[in-house]
Amino acid sequence: MTLTELRYIVTLAQEQHFGRAAERCHVSQPTLSVGVKKLEDELGVLIFERSKSAVRLTPVGEGIVAQAQKVLEQAQCIRELAQAGKNQLAAPLKVGAIYTVGPYLFPHLIPQLHRVAPQMPLYIEENFTHVLRDKLRTGELDAIIIALPFQEADVLTKPLYDEPFYVVMPADHVWSQRASIDAAMLNDKSLLLLGEGHCFRDQVLEACPATRRGSEAQQHTTVESSSLETIRHMVASGLGVSVLPFTAVDSHHYAPGVIEVRPLTPPVPYRTVAIAWRASFPRPKAIEALADSIRLCSVSRPPQPVEAAQPA
Repeated sequence: MTLTELRYIVTLAQEQHFGRAAERCHVSQPTLSVGVKKLEDELGVLIFERSKSAVRLTPVGEGIVAQAQKVLEQAQCIRELAQAGKNQLAAPLKVGAIYTVGPYLFPHLIPQLHRVAPQMPLYIEENFTHVLRDKLRTGELDAIIIALPFQEADVLTKPLYDEPFYVVMPADHVWSQRASIDAAMLNDKSLLLLGEGHCFRDQVLEACPATRRGSEAQQHTTVESSSLETIRHMVASGLGVSVLPFTAVDSHHYAPGVIEVRPLTPPVPYRTVAIAWRASFPRPKAIEALADSIRLCSVSRPPQPVEAAQPA
């Protein structure tokens, strides 16, 4: 058996689809299918149960894939140890970020990081927290930028900055006459939220009691979207109001008089953005340079009065 074949079965177990697994492994579907079948023939067992509609692990396959995952992690450690003796800031760094952080942080982070580590270009990926978690564990990413809480075995985390929430609304909205918005007011039929899978959606629901997940009203009164930018466009068009994190507030090209932004009434809800990396990652200086550069970005420093507020 080979590491490539082990990677095939681990990826196929995660995707449960030959096409998607092949795409993630950067091979053709026939190549992946042949590699999986070759390993099954060598072991003399079926790792996967195949049908026209699904690919499922067999009982023995579950144990094999779990062990294969450990082997791949150890192999990645060997590769990383080989890099340890080299300049830790002289090789690419694979960094992932959640969708509601990446687009607003990277334009500020990359120039800052380039000044302190010009020989360390970034491979960047934006995705959901659970996807970034899996890729961090398998070594596909070296560090991920997520929102706390975040817990994973053998993974270290370091808080980077606190980011308060703001209310964004059409300029002619009745709330634009207010200096701040009480979170309890965010319960009307036009609250725009991110769709399922985004951790920021859950944080907004937690901060705004009247919109929390599970209430019957919430299931029918909110409009959902796939990105914060799409939400902003719908707000600008007059569809409703929404809540944005600080870094997303001013990241737009709308002229004055289209959108109004108001802080939430204290205690202001916020999220803590953090960096996570494997405890075994042998380039601690690279992680330190990345974390320091993020802290130096002006995007991570909201106005002092809001920054000093306590969480809800």
